[in-house]
Amino acid sequence: MTRVLRAALATAAVLATLGAAGCTAAGGGDRPLVVVTTNILGDVVEQVVGESADVEVLMPAGADPHSFEVSAQQAARMRAADLVVENGLGLEEGVARHVRAAETDGARVFTAGDAIDVLEWTTEDASGPDPHFWTDPARMRAVVDALGTELHDVPGLDDARLDTALDDYRDDLTDLDQDMTAAFAALPEDRRALVTNHHVFGYLADRFDFRVVGAVIPSGTTLASPSAADLRDLATAIEDAGVPTVFVDASQPARLAEVLADEVDVHVRIRSLATESLSAEGQGAATYLEMMRSNTAAIVDGLSVRK
Repeated sequence: MTRVLRAALATAAVLATLGAAGCTAAGGGDRPLVVVTTNILGDVVEQVVGESADVEVLMPAGADPHSFEVSAQQAARMRAADLVVENGLGLEEGVARHVRAAETDGARVFTAGDAIDVLEWTTEDASGPDPHFWTDPARMRAVVDALGTELHDVPGLDDARLDTALDDYRDDLTDLDQDMTAAFAALPEDRRALVTNHHVFGYLADRFDFRVVGAVIPSGTTLASPSAADLRDLATAIEDAGVPTVFVDASQPARLAEVLADEVDVHVRIRSLATESLSAEGQGAATYLEMMRSNTAAIVDGLSVRK
């Protein structure tokens, strides 16, 4: 064998190895690829599919889903996915166009918001579909039912294992719903008044008989800003309802609620909750179920305090 031939064969072997490695990295080997926009839905998908699929969650812990943007590499992964799972209803404001582009390129897309009866957030001046359905575990169960149907059409997933996992997670959601109902029963009707940094608890209020008094940002998105008139109206509503605590999402600075004290002289406690994004491991909201239980305890505690 000549030196030239040996060199050519060696080069071909290296290229073949690199090509195989590249294919494995892009497609996850023999397992299907599911790309999920939010980490809340990402956790649910991971719980259901287990190790039978590669699940890529775009938003990291603590991200604000309204403002999060994807990289070019993440956008490419969506186009290559066997299934893209999005929240929808206007939540992923910086990601939605990439999801639509992937769909146009032939990717299958599951929109969780299509599986539920949608509520609207409303103010005197505006309204819109409320994307925060996960604050109601009963609606999340409807999402899991619809997601299960979609996952059964993903090649490479074992139907029997998937059904078992879906049943187990439905049971978890039923237990969560019952535990939240029992916890909130400790609050008398006149204490069931919620104020948040923006309209995030509409579905929880609908499910568990709370009143949404108002929001520091009178909108369904964190990208809006409150006006002086908005703050004055909210201050009056807080005083009239006797609200002791304002709940602020952990991904947003407490400054949004502290403005109430600085500009309209309303002094309330500020409680940080993980409402739109999971936390890192060990911070009390690393999974959807953990987040909901932690928030339930915080809401009961915050509203039990007398002003």
